[in-house]
Amino acid sequence: MRILILTHRAPFPQNGGYPIVVGNTIKGLVDLGHEVTLLSLNVKKHSGLRERDALLDRISYTEYDIDIRVTMVEAVSNLFTSNTYNIDRFYNPGFEKLLIKTLTDNAYDIVQLEGIFVAPYLGAIRRSSKAKVIFRAHNIEHQVWEKLARQKSDPFKKWYLKLLAKRIKNYELGLLNLFDAIVTFTQQDKQSLLDFGARIPVTVLPIGINISLYRPDLNKTDFSGVFFLGSLDWMPNREGVEWFMDNFHKEITDGDLKAKLYIAGHNIPEEYDDYEVLGKVFIHGEVDDALEFVNSKAIMIVPLLSGGGMRVKILEGMAMQKCIISTSAGAEGINIENGKNIIIANTTDEFYRALKRCLIDEYYCREIGLNARKLVEEQHDVSIITPKLIHFYQTVLK
Repeated sequence: MRILILTHRAPFPQNGGYPIVVGNTIKGLVDLGHEVTLLSLNVKKHSGLRERDALLDRISYTEYDIDIRVTMVEAVSNLFTSNTYNIDRFYNPGFEKLLIKTLTDNAYDIVQLEGIFVAPYLGAIRRSSKAKVIFRAHNIEHQVWEKLARQKSDPFKKWYLKLLAKRIKNYELGLLNLFDAIVTFTQQDKQSLLDFGARIPVTVLPIGINISLYRPDLNKTDFSGVFFLGSLDWMPNREGVEWFMDNFHKEITDGDLKAKLYIAGHNIPEEYDDYEVLGKVFIHGEVDDALEFVNSKAIMIVPLLSGGGMRVKILEGMAMQKCIISTSAGAEGINIENGKNIIIANTTDEFYRALKRCLIDEYYCREIGLNARKLVEEQHDVSIITPKLIHFYQTVLK
């Protein structure tokens, strides 16, 4: 089968949720003998390759630089239009020209769009190819913005986020039946699409990860180490971290939570340096080796108050046998059992009690981590997920 995949950011290096999902999908497909072409927009805020990924030798890959930055004047003027500028800014005529040439020079069976931000190229695909178009919904984008709006107390911010959510919703629902099929990561997202009127095939295929890459070594784990790892340019992550800091920074630095807290990831705001307290709170940027960083701490926090889809970082944490404390929103879509393979905490009190117990009871912490590893081995190994994706392609082609 010949498959063309479009992404709105370069998935190399695979150092974040979106790149890991895309990279594992491609690896699974080529391992089973399918031919994959990847066209990626490379936005300015994401750097290009730092070292060559071995997967690149097995696919045809083109990366196209674009600048998606929006000036203050553009942002203000957009208030007086109906444009979905946070999606429209990913449209680039040069990339569309490259896409059309790729489609006319090659006969693909499947074109897979990885998320809503490459949907502006659907028209060009339809004009240039007879391939079936699969849309993989990494989340329901407008629901992310609706949830963010509900969390805001500032009236202007609430209004502005609700405005963005409404525009994105109109855009998403307008596209809903223009694809040949849709893949979601969670049953919740599938049900949302059906409720919104999807009449095309929609299937649920959870995120697959390469289990062999995750080799926990508890001899190198500090069981007083609590950490968050994620991109802080994604608003739900930033909102969640700031909620956690507002509620627990003092408990960790001056209270009775005997922990060391580590915050790491992409694009951490400079003002987060103010959180640092010698020997207690550590603010990192992007870490050189994410799995080594994760292995060295025992307790992973996912304090998401909004968002959608399935969190890759939770699956990675589970694969590394972490004891994970997450909100229900953070663990959405994963077949978890609270108190067995994860701890769900939705309030300040619940988070405090969970942290307190995990820091005191190392055996309990280890047991949660072992059960978490079993879950991803059984349900999220890419070698299990990929054949199901291929079967879905074949069903759509028929």
